[in-house]
Amino acid sequence: MQGTWISLLPFLIVIPLSIWLREILPGLVIGLIVGAFCLEKHWLYAIKRAVNALLQTITDIEHVKVVMFLYLFGALIGMMQITGGIKGFVQWISQKLHSKHRMLLFIWLTVPFTFFTPMFRTMLIGPVMKSILGKFRIDKRRMAYIIDVSTEPIIVLLPAATAFVGFMTSVVEGALNQNGVKTSAYQLFLASLPYNFFAIIALIVGLVTTFMNIRIGKEGRERAEGETNQFHRLGLKKELALVVGEPLHLFFPLFLVLVLTIFFFWYDGSKKGANTILAAFSTADATLAMLLALFVTIIITTLFYLFRRQPLHELIYHFFDGGNQLMAPIGMLLLVWALSLTAEDLGFSRYISSTFGTLLPKEIVPATMFALGSSISYFIGTSWGTWGLFMPLGVTLAAATGASLPMTIGAVFASGTFGAFASPLGDTTITTASIMDLDLMEYAKYKLKISLLCGGLSLISYVIAPIFLA
Repeated sequence: MQGTWISLLPFLIVIPLSIWLREILPGLVIGLIVGAFCLEKHWLYAIKRAVNALLQTITDIEHVKVVMFLYLFGALIGMMQITGGIKGFVQWISQKLHSKHRMLLFIWLTVPFTFFTPMFRTMLIGPVMKSILGKFRIDKRRMAYIIDVSTEPIIVLLPAATAFVGFMTSVVEGALNQNGVKTSAYQLFLASLPYNFFAIIALIVGLVTTFMNIRIGKEGRERAEGETNQFHRLGLKKELALVVGEPLHLFFPLFLVLVLTIFFFWYDGSKKGANTILAAFSTADATLAMLLALFVTIIITTLFYLFRRQPLHELIYHFFDGGNQLMAPIGMLLLVWALSLTAEDLGFSRYISSTFGTLLPKEIVPATMFALGSSISYFIGTSWGTWGLFMPLGVTLAAATGASLPMTIGAVFASGTFGAFASPLGDTTITTASIMDLDLMEYAKYKLKISLLCGGLSLISYVIAPIFLA
């Protein structure tokens, strides 16, 4: 379908409706149905089209990997809870963290062990930090923000051993081939890292706000009366309160999943022809590697727990209970993917390219790509989707106008980073809000304030940088 402004309609519906209802799920469903109706023009066919989009999303192998990873990680957390692993770790770390400052420092010190993907890091440290919150008076939104700002902005700046490197290099290579530019995609990717101004500025602001105890907005409120039912999961809470803490029951599976993740990164990359460890980490299928590591970890950990005299029926029950607690963010992600697929069928990519693909003065190409990409990425909530959509456009404009190619590529990566970090449709935002038991839209609005500040500073940087580099 030829792209028109109608292709923006599904995304234009979701955000305002979600803010109004203070729930994102209805907005996603309505946005999906409206997009399907724009394609079919009949309500019955539109519903069929929306369901087909969901089915296509669910059966996509890459999406299945993400869903399985989320569910199995939640399941592992459930097992660690009932065996006293998380409770024992909280009791142990509480003796070490005598101040709020030490607790916040601890979050940043975990980065070298949890940098593979944002989802991996969020799900690893989120439940633990949530449990420690009771010892200190700290806004849960602030804690979630610190976890997020020490995750996505750092991972996109790492040159190897992350889930992003292979994909980021591939979109650069595809855009270069499309424009007949003969140069190393990986070298250009490396050259673009210093120009991801949003990630760098967000990281600096995150460190400053963390350790200088600068508040972002007013102190947050807990979920309002009526938003949650005090009797929900009351029996499970009482059961977990009676569990005896055992730190080893957390340390063992976490150590195992980290070691196995590194191993499967190396193994998968080596199978694809990589000759060095760094090359293996860059070429490996990151999601599959982490899924394999998690699967093997659960098997070995279950045997370990049984050896430690943990009842099998309790492990099985809490395996599924832990996984089921992540069905809400999983459902949201599936709807976000289906919504993006429907918008693409409406000609979203073609409309963006034809509308904004005109030639510009070379000095403002990076700034334009960042501003445009950030606007769109906020509505679609995905860094990877933004990179795939705008990298060909950015490289084309840079090649045609003589703009700095590394800076333009860095601006495209920065725009996707902005959307993934700030958008309520972002998988990191959804997962973090779910784990920290936060209202999704409230948390997204909380993060948006600091994101706009970092985005504004980044835009200024893209306007000024070409002048100094001229």
